[in-house]
Amino acid sequence: MSDSSDIFAASGVDAPEQPAPGSAQPYRVLARKYRPTNFAELIGQDAMVQTLGNAIKRDRLAHAFLMTGVRGVGKTSTARLIAKALNCIGEDGQGGPTISPCGTCEPCRSIADGSFIDVIEMDAASHTGVDDVREIIEAVRYSSVSARYKIYIIDEVHMLSKNAFNALLKTLEEPPAHVKFIFATTEVNKVPITVLSRCQRFDLKRISAEQLSTHFGMIVEKEGVSAEQEALDLIAQAAEGSVRDGLSILDQAIAHADMDGDGEVKAAQIRDMLGLSDRSAIRRLFGNLLEADSSALLDAVADQYRIGVEPLSLMNGLLSLCHQVTLFKVGKASDPTLSEDARQQFAAWAETLSYPVLHRLWQLLLKGYEEVQQAHLPREACEMALLRVVCAAEMPDPGKLAKMLERGSQGDAPATLAGVPGQAEPQQSAPVAEPAAMSAAPPPAKLASIAEPVADNPELPRRFEDIVAIVGRASPVLESILIADIRVVRFAPPEIIFQSARSIADTDLRKIADILKVETGAIWTLAVGAGEALPSIAEQAQQLRDQQRQAILDTPLVKAAFDAFPEAQLLDDDDRSQPASRSA
Repeated sequence: MSDSSDIFAASGVDAPEQPAPGSAQPYRVLARKYRPTNFAELIGQDAMVQTLGNAIKRDRLAHAFLMTGVRGVGKTSTARLIAKALNCIGEDGQGGPTISPCGTCEPCRSIADGSFIDVIEMDAASHTGVDDVREIIEAVRYSSVSARYKIYIIDEVHMLSKNAFNALLKTLEEPPAHVKFIFATTEVNKVPITVLSRCQRFDLKRISAEQLSTHFGMIVEKEGVSAEQEALDLIAQAAEGSVRDGLSILDQAIAHADMDGDGEVKAAQIRDMLGLSDRSAIRRLFGNLLEADSSALLDAVADQYRIGVEPLSLMNGLLSLCHQVTLFKVGKASDPTLSEDARQQFAAWAETLSYPVLHRLWQLLLKGYEEVQQAHLPREACEMALLRVVCAAEMPDPGKLAKMLERGSQGDAPATLAGVPGQAEPQQSAPVAEPAAMSAAPPPAKLASIAEPVADNPELPRRFEDIVAIVGRASPVLESILIADIRVVRFAPPEIIFQSARSIADTDLRKIADILKVETGAIWTLAVGAGEALPSIAEQAQQLRDQQRQAILDTPLVKAAFDAFPEAQLLDDDDRSQPASRSA
């Protein structure tokens, strides 16, 4: 008896039975257990498989391959399958490269186990330096030990440093005949173009939800587990095109189902596990939005929050639903997971809601999603965003507003987003003979006339504007001073009494007088004096613009537009990029 058995005997306790060596197998997660072992099991990448198959048949194999795509679509699995295909020798040991590796020969089994000496896998995330690449460069000079090709699989290749990429370029461009490189990356935009140009690139696509749902159904059958089809559909949607993500969720769902005792994976359990909202609840919430029922809307949000649905997930569900309704309207609905009741409801909404309403609703929900995503109080942000949608529903759309203004109507806007069954159209007031127009506003004012001359010399300029023109031909800088800074008190050529809007240098005044002397032959006097002064030419121009602007704002047409759209702004024709306030 062993020492451990003596210990149990001395304590009066039976020693536990020792398991037979090798009888207990460690559990392997589904993502590893059901990794594709041949190209036939690789789902959703038919174009790539066909290209590789033809290349192998025609002996047109590239020396470097680049696999790119989102996580979990099969990049590393594809790299290993290519290694198998190129090194398979068949069951009889006489085979050559094939798109259908046997899986039983020594190279196939060793590659599957990760123990094949001529297939070297490297994680670029932990081997980023030029020294790691230098080891590869030194090793490629030697032929393979037992395989047809020595294959280097570099995962997350975009993590290599710039110097490491540069060091690899020459070897990657002209490698020995017995060497093949296979790169995998999720961020192909970070791979230098010099590397991309030396590789044969394959973009692995996201797997459709329908394919994933079918694939998961086959796996649960092999695992001896029952699952509701709706549960598999929910897992497929949550996977977002990634097989590995979906299998991880399915693994968790099976464990969750076992805890309940019946062993069946149910949709309700998936929603609870992932914090997903019920689709029917989202449809009811969408209906509350269309009906502008604020009380029911807040109650629905509270119910979803109480059962654990995150506000961001709620907004995401509403966005997805709005998108689906729009697809129904254009006749492109293709979601196989929708129930018949959901299809009928979507068809009804698509028939009653117009494109402008759907697009406006999408923009409002998208803005709300961004706010919830960044908010410190997600639930409150979600409620406020949805209430904003309800408030926006009470505003007329631009088309109806134009019709109301054409008919001179000041009536109320529709009470809902428009087009929902059971909602009455807003009543229009009787049309008038002619809508209020710009002619109702006071005529725009003109620039005030600068004082007429009192001198008897008819050869001198008779207006201050003429003085500005004369000086402007000689000096634009001095002209700007006359326009912006001179407020005329008395204009009596050759004398100008003024008040300055801001300080004017004496040298500038002397220059102006010299120019006028040369042009008119008279000696001019420019002096500061007391009395009532007219605004400067620049100030008069601004007053004129303000009067014209106020005249536009006072017209009934513009007033109605601002009442309907309180945040609207009136832009100047001179510069529409500069927003102007509503007030004059």
